[in-house]
Amino acid sequence: MGPTAAGKSELAFALARECGGEIVSADSMQFYRGLDIGTAKPTGEERRLVPHHLIDSMDVSEKSDVFRFRTDALRIIGEIRARGRLPVVAGGSGLYLHALVYGLDVLPAKQSLRDELDAAYDNEDHYPELASIMERECPDDFRRFYPHRRKLIRAREVFLLSGRQITELQSGGFAPDPMFAQFVLVRDRADLVRRIRRRAAAMLESGWIEEARAMLAKGLLQAPTAWQAIGYAQIGDYLAGKISRDELLESIVIATRQYARRQATWFRSRHKEAVILEVPEEN
Repeated sequence: MGPTAAGKSELAFALARECGGEIVSADSMQFYRGLDIGTAKPTGEERRLVPHHLIDSMDVSEKSDVFRFRTDALRIIGEIRARGRLPVVAGGSGLYLHALVYGLDVLPAKQSLRDELDAAYDNEDHYPELASIMERECPDDFRRFYPHRRKLIRAREVFLLSGRQITELQSGGFAPDPMFAQFVLVRDRADLVRRIRRRAAAMLESGWIEEARAMLAKGLLQAPTAWQAIGYAQIGDYLAGKISRDELLESIVIATRQYARRQATWFRSRHKEAVILEVPEEN
């Protein structure tokens, strides 16, 4: 586990090769076919050398959710272990990883209400209305889930059904499943920012703009969850002439830094049993 660009994929790949393992992706954007460069998916050669699971498992029109991930990941982990191999789970999607290791809190749900909330707020025009309501009525949930639209809608559903915020209902006291050994990669902040900038620049030079153009044409930004992939909306602004190429790189770096900061906070507070691996600064 760890923030984006911390080196999770490289370490997982090296570990899997050394120990006869297979990798299970816990990057919720790598699930989607077509989001290749922008989500830093492993190369074809890496996948040939080490089996990878859950990558390219969904179309961008599909909605990913933590329940589906946990079910699929546990099944795949069982299959890998049955083959006598080591499952290596790697990624930075904190909610998914927490559900996998600690289990899920049982929260109220009502499909008809969820459909009503989705119709009202799962769009760019009316999401600010929901954000304003949640900031006023559910400030803790607002701070935790904004600007993740689907998560904030779910928080609204839970509040309307229970009268309480998700942050109140979730105990956070589950014991981790003992079959998992948890490791969080930590880098010096300045070093991480350099890696984020270098990786974003390399992605843009490697065809990310063309990839984004094709995925935007397929309706990526209207997709139920894939729209959250960092960088594609910014490239859309560049293609529309709203920002320059230099501004494009900077906007991607800023968005990625903000996401990395949220990830670091999540893993520090929600995976307290994890072993911290301090990665040496690169020269």
